[in-house]
Amino acid sequence: MVERPLSHLRVLDFGHYIAGPMVGMMLADLGAEVIRIDPPGGPCWTDPAFDMLSRGKRSLVLDLKTDAGRKCALDLVARADVVIDNFRPGVMARLGLGPADLRAANPGIVSLSLPGFASTDPELAGLAAWEAVIAARTGQFTDMGLNRQLMGINPSFTPLGLASAYGAAFGAMAVLFALGARDRMGGDHIEVPLASALFEGLVYNCEQVQDYPARYKSPREVELDRRRAAGLPLNLSYSDLGEFLDPFYRTYTCADGRGFYVVSCSIKTHQRRALQVLGLGDLADTLPDFDAYLDQKDWPAEWALRNYPVGARDRKLVSDAMQAAFLTRPSWEWEALFGAAKAPATAQRSTPEWLADPHALASGLVVEVKDPRHGLMRQMGNLVWLLDDAEAMNKRPGPIADDFRTDLPALLAESPRAAPQVSGQGGWLDGLKVVDLTNVIAGPTIGSTLARFGAQVTSVQPVSPSVDPWNAIVFGLHAHRGKESVLLNLGSDMGRKALDRLIADADVVTMNGTDEQRDALGLSPDQLAALNPRAILVQLDAWGGPRRGPKSDHLGYDDLAQAATGVMVRFGGGADTPEEHAHFGTIDALTGHAACVALGAALERRRLTGKGGVARAALAGCGQMIQAQFMYDFDGRAPFDEPAGRQAHGWGPFYHCYRAADGWMFFAAPSEGDAALARVPDLADLAGRAEDGLTEALAERFAARPIAYWQSQFAHGSATVVPLGSLLVNRDASLQRESDGPADIQRATYRAIRHDRHPMGRWVDLVAPNAIRPERASITIPGHAPKPGTQTRAILTRIGLTEDEISSMIDQGAAATGWSEKYLPE
Repeated sequence: MVERPLSHLRVLDFGHYIAGPMVGMMLADLGAEVIRIDPPGGPCWTDPAFDMLSRGKRSLVLDLKTDAGRKCALDLVARADVVIDNFRPGVMARLGLGPADLRAANPGIVSLSLPGFASTDPELAGLAAWEAVIAARTGQFTDMGLNRQLMGINPSFTPLGLASAYGAAFGAMAVLFALGARDRMGGDHIEVPLASALFEGLVYNCEQVQDYPARYKSPREVELDRRRAAGLPLNLSYSDLGEFLDPFYRTYTCADGRGFYVVSCSIKTHQRRALQVLGLGDLADTLPDFDAYLDQKDWPAEWALRNYPVGARDRKLVSDAMQAAFLTRPSWEWEALFGAAKAPATAQRSTPEWLADPHALASGLVVEVKDPRHGLMRQMGNLVWLLDDAEAMNKRPGPIADDFRTDLPALLAESPRAAPQVSGQGGWLDGLKVVDLTNVIAGPTIGSTLARFGAQVTSVQPVSPSVDPWNAIVFGLHAHRGKESVLLNLGSDMGRKALDRLIADADVVTMNGTDEQRDALGLSPDQLAALNPRAILVQLDAWGGPRRGPKSDHLGYDDLAQAATGVMVRFGGGADTPEEHAHFGTIDALTGHAACVALGAALERRRLTGKGGVARAALAGCGQMIQAQFMYDFDGRAPFDEPAGRQAHGWGPFYHCYRAADGWMFFAAPSEGDAALARVPDLADLAGRAEDGLTEALAERFAARPIAYWQSQFAHGSATVVPLGSLLVNRDASLQRESDGPADIQRATYRAIRHDRHPMGRWVDLVAPNAIRPERASITIPGHAPKPGTQTRAILTRIGLTEDEISSMIDQGAAATGWSEKYLPE
């Protein structure tokens, strides 16, 4: 039998719908033995997506409401390592399977609960937390992106399962980090409220900086501010938006009529590469370009090519020239040309097109599984993997109900797990040393996430910045929290030797880049093993998979993963009107968190074998993760008819945004339907009516009463009503000031912190790290993101360099102590 990274682990999966089963699938994809516990009559959700999320698992039917079923479950717990559930708070305890019951059966058990809202939140804990209820209350449907705000469209329903995706990533990483610390700290119970995970995942959509310099605002933000200040209507059409889109951050039409999305902004060389591919090198030579880290008062021109955004004077000139060039070739040719030139861009695709895409299939981002119910089934592939796991692509289809029954006696004949004889305290990753070579959002998210668990993270960035301050500093306020910063020129002998010393003493190295970039940096698997055989490289990129494909070395970013996998076509309502979902970091943050899951698996393997290696995740994989409920195809599949476009308000009358007398609310009764209406006197006569026209009839009734009234009417059962929340309102309502002392990150569902002692001299509001809530382990609020280069001298001293050697490095440009005079250039 081939040993997989997690083949030593046994997991009991009590999950249903998306979040819990997705955690189980991720662990099964890494080799864990996962037993899905089903109720009599089968799973609550019978859908091909659930069959996909059940791959690699076995099924055991237990009636947990009986003494025999409960006893069998606890006997299983005594012989397991992990328990997963995503019931409402208190359900497992009422079944006799709460954290205390599990710990009594197995003191070393790591249990994960994924409720919709925090169990300690008196207002929200009891809600029936359907996916869209969590999204509605958190703010996913409100002010979704700059396009929608300029068009005056609010709310905007989207069927993407962001809360479950973020929650699954946080949950899986927490489980693996807790297992790694079990010999030191014993078992643990972990709660990951899905609403808290969603709030963290969308952090860049509610980050607020005091006196935010106007130079960092995009043309759309400037126009939005102008209209609000002047009292002008927000009523732009989709075609009107073109005037306010940056030339290097927008969709163009190619000769074959397909949209082609370019995201070649903010990185020093990308804009010029894009223009050169298009045959516009002469135009590039006429455009202004200078140091992006100068204060605006010192700029020699209105804008700089390397600095987002393009100035108003030249925006139309550049966009028009690029559009004319795109019309000379079909999209597939441009995709190959841009990829070869390392200019980030991709053709727009729908989800079914992505599932049949040659690169997706060749790379293993999409896999084919022979399913007993659906035949040959294309599914999203591994969300995380280890590079040398030879079995990563081999998938067993989701189980037939109760197929584990015949193997149950052998499992119960095993001895129960031995109780850990430890009671340590602290963070799961205390003492873990991380060298962080990442930039922008997704990569840096890895290190800032690890810091909350006690890891020591050293950020290594170049002496001359390759990324503009909008990406490196503004986004870095969150993504680089909890780190120390050193600036090194890795092209110099002295800079490279300093990096090698850091790696030799590290446990983990993180980077965001392709295999080609990894190898050019001297971090191929063989090179890494020579530097430090126990080191784990955590690598993420845009298009990588367990195997190589034609786009594996193409560059890409969050929005490009959205474009390629179908998110933008669905959100925009069609191939002619694609739109990015939200605006900042929808997939970036998720990929950083998924990479932490891959690291957790690699740390588990190293704990047993002493072997390092390469842990992987990709933006395109996580683009599928947020679409998990649609990300499959097979002959005879039901149509891809999920809600799409700007006018979508729900998914049928029982899962829908409605306007009440005092504002917008979300009504969810997907399982009860007519039975929920029959219990409410105002609506009872609508029960049993055909769904055609029911949405309109409910809209008329709901408009007559305030939200609180409807909440009281649906206060019991699995139907519920919640007001449509806002990310900004939730941020402001949950805000605690850093100067008032440590923030409470354990009780409320939502928590944000005003960092009013920040070294940049401005306060910044950031979402607190409260998605993961262990009972035993501690979570640390990471320190402020340092001004780049602040700790250069201290870090070089720590690895053994003398003060004279450090000064020599700085004098020769091999090291530096800063990029600019100010933390945030004005």
